[in-house]
Amino acid sequence: MSDRTHPESRPADPEARDRLNRLQKRLQRETGNAITDFNMIEDGDRILVCLSGGKDSYTMLDMLRILQRRAPVRFELIAVNLDQKQPGFPEHVLPQYMESQEVEFHVLEKDTYSIVKDRVPEGKTTCGLCSRLRRGILYNFAEEKGATKIALGHHRDDILETLLLNMFHGGTLKAMPPKLFSDDGRNTVIRPLAYCREADIAAYAELRDFPIIPCNLCGSQENLQRQMVKELLQDWDKRYPGRIENMFRALRNVVPSHLADPRLYDFDGAPSGGNAAAAGEETPYGRVEVVNL
Repeated sequence: MSDRTHPESRPADPEARDRLNRLQKRLQRETGNAITDFNMIEDGDRILVCLSGGKDSYTMLDMLRILQRRAPVRFELIAVNLDQKQPGFPEHVLPQYMESQEVEFHVLEKDTYSIVKDRVPEGKTTCGLCSRLRRGILYNFAEEKGATKIALGHHRDDILETLLLNMFHGGTLKAMPPKLFSDDGRNTVIRPLAYCREADIAAYAELRDFPIIPCNLCGSQENLQRQMVKELLQDWDKRYPGRIENMFRALRNVVPSHLADPRLYDFDGAPSGGNAAAAGEETPYGRVEVVNL
């Protein structure tokens, strides 16, 4: 078994090895916290781990394998890659990598690339249709294999990017939930890396020397709105330390009475003053006082 493919392999350089150890502990802790907070994994689960060949899915598989050995509950992992027949896709990379991972592995060959290129006009974003096709194929395969959960490699930055994209372009206050039940009730999707920073995942993947496969169908379209939002968040992270953390914290501290959706809060039936913070309550901006207008 090669060092690169072993889940506990370490770089030869002591400094790099120490950095990898610290990153792995952080990612493992954050993954474990997300799994616990959202009850993502239960005893006896069969988890379909979706591998794209990117840094996120490799890291997710690593974290799940480590937790599988240490968690108090028993669960199975089934890895799957969807070969969408993109031109130049290196079909050998993932099967070669997975040979030494001791995880059941499947490759699904579906030519979604031709469908996407045929239906999406030149220059338009392909991600929407591509993701819908992928989702349908993976949902069906999960049911076929008796999988109880489908694990996707989306991380904290993906969740925040989706939040801003939906606000800016969709007019909805919606992100990616760490745990999602499909509309038809057949599948449960989990995102074990929901608490993990993309920068940490990228650094971990580099130190682990994962054989990364780029996405040439959608990931290289630099004019995508998602890429613009990603750059915006990265800029904020550099200029305003802590802002990204606060944004993600806000997703876990929702106050429906302070939004404007009557489907979430009964504004008609609320008692007088029910839409505001209680008088005398301490807020980050000071103490709340009652003002009669």
